[in-house]
Amino acid sequence: MSYPPCPKCQSEYVYQDQTNLLCPKCGHEWNPEEVATEQESMAVKDANGTLLAEGDKVTLAKDLKVKSSSLVLKIGTKAVIRRIFDKKDHQLDCRVDGAGEMMVTAKFVKKA
Repeated sequence: MSYPPCPKCQSEYVYQDQTNLLCPKCGHEWNPEEVATEQESMAVKDANGTLLAEGDKVTLAKDLKVKSSSLVLKIGTKAVIRRIFDKKDHQLDCRVDGAGEMMVTAKFVKKA
């Protein structure tokens, strides 16, 4: 039987205890049905109002300065969404061309 990875530490060593799943690495315990409904309710939209999903390809809608760096990401830079978070400031964990992996705010990208 294969279980989904731990939502907290992404460990693949997960086991079932009655209706919950447990992670021996970090000790996190969760109900897989509740996680599925939470992910469905989490809707992140881009600058045009299009729903974004993990694995989508996006482009930057404006020039962005990278914090604590002199790097500026230019408009039109391509990125791939790795994960979506339910945070206020940076919702997208992206792999950005020429800059590596970083967190980006959804309102600054457009779906490609």
